[in-house]
Amino acid sequence: MFEPVLRKRHKPTVQILIDLLRKYPFWLSLIAGTLSATGFAPLGLWPISLLALALWIAIIDSVESRKAAFFSGWLFGLGHFVVGLNWIAKAFTFQAAMPEWLGYIAVVLLSLYLAVYPALAALGAWLLGKGRPIIFVLALAGFWIITEWLRSWVFSGFIWNPLGVIAVDGRYALSARSIGTYGLSGVVIGIAGLVGSAVGGIIALKWRIIVRRIFDLAIVALGAATLAMIGSGADRAPSLEQPNITVVQPNIGQQDKWQAGYEEQNLAKLAGLTRREDNEPRILFWPEAAIPDYLETGYPQRYYYGRQPPMVRAQLASLMKPGDVLVLGALKLEFDDTAPPDGRRAIGARNSVFAMDSDRELLGRYDKSHLVPYGEYLPMRPLLSAIGLSRLAPGDFDFWPGPGPRSLELGRFGKAGLQVCYEIIFSGQVVHQEDRPDFIFNPSNDAWFGAWGPPQHLAQARLRAVEEGLPVIRSTPTGISAVITSKGEVVESIPMGQAGRIDTKLPPPENPTLFARYGNILSLGFALILLICAIAIRLRAR
Repeated sequence: MFEPVLRKRHKPTVQILIDLLRKYPFWLSLIAGTLSATGFAPLGLWPISLLALALWIAIIDSVESRKAAFFSGWLFGLGHFVVGLNWIAKAFTFQAAMPEWLGYIAVVLLSLYLAVYPALAALGAWLLGKGRPIIFVLALAGFWIITEWLRSWVFSGFIWNPLGVIAVDGRYALSARSIGTYGLSGVVIGIAGLVGSAVGGIIALKWRIIVRRIFDLAIVALGAATLAMIGSGADRAPSLEQPNITVVQPNIGQQDKWQAGYEEQNLAKLAGLTRREDNEPRILFWPEAAIPDYLETGYPQRYYYGRQPPMVRAQLASLMKPGDVLVLGALKLEFDDTAPPDGRRAIGARNSVFAMDSDRELLGRYDKSHLVPYGEYLPMRPLLSAIGLSRLAPGDFDFWPGPGPRSLELGRFGKAGLQVCYEIIFSGQVVHQEDRPDFIFNPSNDAWFGAWGPPQHLAQARLRAVEEGLPVIRSTPTGISAVITSKGEVVESIPMGQAGRIDTKLPPPENPTLFARYGNILSLGFALILLICAIAIRLRAR
């Protein structure tokens, strides 16, 4: 990227930089990838991310073979994902008390695979734009969008921390309303490329290059602002006053959640934070898997452990005021129906969210669709069980996936869209388009995720609010619970490691944004436009 700017006749410092890029492209790619992940929460060092991306872009453009371009991209991705996903190692300590070092092996192995996607983007950009800075940046931005979209669904998808998340606190995050989070990632790549070229001009004292890149950055900024305005949905005036809500965070650690004898203690924490003096109806939000009891009738008696669903519902209703609705996470069992009724055995489970009114009636249920491999189900269970790895996923059977986004009717409170835990990270897959809700509830169990996972999870939930034009409510056992507006702003939150409750009004929704109407076809369309522009400039330059 710097090659057209930096010549041997310039100052020795410039030549040293060129020599470093040529001599250590792979080590520098790994370092750049590591630094690029510091832009994500909880560090939020986005300027360092931009400079690291700029360095990486310069490295790819300087290598002389497609193999080197691919390997540079892969090493960048390796450093990027190992740092960004370090929280996964903490989750392993809760899986049959596995050592944390084994978790870091899992982080590295997962990163070895995920790094293929930046490598493919780097290879595509090198083939299309080698030695042509503007073409190269346009191509890299376009290919990056496509590879992030691929990462969201290939092998069931794992799209944690798309690059656009580092921009969640900026005004340009609103451009996700028209081009989605993956399109926003392309904008970040474009800005990093222009920053790198401008820095190269400063080093080489090429003021013409500096002025041109500042102008280019201004054009990109104006374009991102325009995309933000185009995609915005107008505020929708609610037909009634927005309902009161209470979000509960009991501060229950993962080590205590399923311990025998802790059931009553954990329920007491939830109950103490739920009771109130006023009688104004409201929606009460509890976390994922808030209670260990089953709420549905019809199971063989031995599965209820003496706590029948009517008893459990009565206990929950005692915490509610007339007109309240409680939305909470609980489990549902699936049975082998070929056996006699009393002899049926459980063969699967659902990670579900139930809505219950103050009259103890269940209003509906949502079953989690995007399940976590090795957390909620064990791929190739017979094989892995045979070699002693069944404890990677707790339990004797797997969770079963639900059908996808659904909206639950909550009576006077409107419709709730549900996304359980990490489902919220899947851009364009969180809302039932034909039955649009008034808000999204994201119950989660972030107690698994150490210090880095919860703030990263929150940042991605904020972008779903921006994309869909809907408020997002999060309730977790121990942080971070939050109320998020349709513009991605956190109104109130409860930090990690604290018990508390949020009493506020449900933020109003907006009319469907452009992204809410068309989804990731807009992200891919934006990528296609970038690639067409790169090809057109290349053809014109011939």
